[in-house]
Amino acid sequence: QLQLVESGGGLVQPGGSLRLSCAVSGVTLDYYAVAWFRQAPGKERERVLCINNSGVASTNADSVKGRFTISRDNATNTVSLQMNHLRPEDTALYLCAARYGDCRVMGTAYPYWGQGTQVTVSS
Repeated sequence: QLQLVESGGGLVQPGGSLRLSCAVSGVTLDYYAVAWFRQAPGKERERVLCINNSGVASTNADSVKGRFTISRDNATNTVSLQMNHLRPEDTALYLCAARYGDCRVMGTAYPYWGQGTQVTVSS
């Protein structure tokens, strides 16, 4: 049974940085794509970044380009999201999700989800 557990969220001032981690258990990560999504109150869930089983990252969120990066370590079954130059509008619950194969944009394509970690950007 594939399970995902996020960590690393918290309160940070605008312009600060956070590094989120998604620990995957129950499977070998090598064949899975893992994505980070975020859900802010009153807004639709948004895919932030995804990394496929070959280590290629993709995003359709223009607001995070140049600020957020995703990486994976198959040896430790961990996917990380490095977030720099954080803005108040980045405040959301951040969730990681996994699917066998390649990345997809829609959250419905990911059958496995973690519980999320809250990120709050505020002065």
